Amino acid sequence: MTPIMPDIQLIAIFPESILAIFACALFVMDPFIARDKKEQLGYFSLAGLCVSGVSTLFLWGKSISTFSGMIALDNYALFFKTLFLMISALIILMSIRYIKIERINLGEYYGLILFATIGMMFMPSATDLLSFYLSLELMSMSLYVLAAFMRKDPKSIEGGIKYFLTGVFSSGLILYGVAFLFGATGTTNLGEIAAFLQENGVTSSLSLIMAFVLLITGFGFKISAVPFHMWAPDVYEGSPTPVTAFLSAGSKAAAFSVMLRVFINAFALSSGNWWPVLWVIAVLTMTLGNLVALVQTNMKRLLAYSSIAHAGYLMIGLITASQIGYAAILIYLVGYVFMTLGAFTLIILLCSANMKGDQISDFKGLARTNPMLGLVFIIFALSLIGIPPSAGFVGKLYLFNSAIQGGFYWLAIIGILNSVVSLYYYFRVVQVMYMDEPNAGTVLSFSPTLKVALGITAFLTLFLGLYPEPIIKAAIDSVQIFL
Repeated sequence: MTPIMPDIQLIAIFPESILAIFACALFVMDPFIARDKKEQLGYFSLAGLCVSGVSTLFLWGKSISTFSGMIALDNYALFFKTLFLMISALIILMSIRYIKIERINLGEYYGLILFATIGMMFMPSATDLLSFYLSLELMSMSLYVLAAFMRKDPKSIEGGIKYFLTGVFSSGLILYGVAFLFGATGTTNLGEIAAFLQENGVTSSLSLIMAFVLLITGFGFKISAVPFHMWAPDVYEGSPTPVTAFLSAGSKAAAFSVMLRVFINAFALSSGNWWPVLWVIAVLTMTLGNLVALVQTNMKRLLAYSSIAHAGYLMIGLITASQIGYAAILIYLVGYVFMTLGAFTLIILLCSANMKGDQISDFKGLARTNPMLGLVFIIFALSLIGIPPSAGFVGKLYLFNSAIQGGFYWLAIIGILNSVVSLYYYFRVVQVMYMDEPNAGTVLSFSPTLKVALGITAFLTLFLGLYPEPIIKAAIDSVQIFL
């Protein structure tokens, strides 16, 4: 018998391969570079991300299924790959000065960011539950180490342990769900699962119900949805601030990129059974996130609960099960990434040898001494709330519009009311910046890389609110695979 060779087209993983080469080269170079010159590895990492990004753009429009149907290259995957590369580049720009201040200026920091990025880039390409799980673990293992990277800080160690334990537990739940799904359908390929359900009509079998519950629970931990959110505030507070930003933007976007593939491709025919569960989770997530954020005094914990609330908003697009809903998730994620990373960049600006910069009180009088920073924070706050002209407004407009068109009127109303609630805690920070007396001895770490990161995030947050057409078109083109 002639053996059947698997179909392998390496062009489908070309951007990831480039980044892997740079990551391995970084670890080889690390021992030969002095501790006080490790920023050179940061710039080397940026070069790798740029080269990978260029290769990603050249692949736009291609449609390839390879590795025996486990990996797909399409506009949907390329949309997220580009987004992840931009996130990682901004994180490295935010980190170069910060890790010097915190005395964690080690080369493996940049290598772990690159490996986490590779895992993220594989996730939207995964069309098989096994390839998805492997990419998830590559991302997660890197993030576990990064969360506890400040080894002399008890909060960082505590946050790293909590993230590791909850991450491993949620990964186990997802793997259990994959096992139940395989037991019910005999395959782990998303397309074959959907075909099996269509042919056999067994959408209410016990194995499928267990698979759905376990997958929802596992993904709920990954996106910090209520009631699976308990790890997020402590992990966000304890982790190095750039890592917190990476968790808030990168890992959440990666989780949603896979949720769309899994729940649309594999469970689309049973949407009538699972949308009420997601409806309840979405409402609880956005409501609890906003209400608990009202009483926070730590900026990183405030942004943690804000991130929880945004996960609830994003679930609206999944619940509507429509083209505009799917596209709205992508549009919202792009705006969310830049406004969130921008807010964390401001925290890093306040970080010095004598101050963490993560308390709301650290922002006292900042706008009075640095009016431009006050204006920039207002841009991020308006976007996080969803007020025009900002990227956040465009994203929420599409999300709430998809809910209304789908007949989920109460979901849209609850989302709008929660946005009103968020106005209070974001502008409480604005009030402190403009109305209170400046703190004595506040030192701002205005490094060139931080200026670039802050400028890019502020510009794109405002620009995408004024001219969102390119992102809207790219998002609609990307979700065509689900129709």
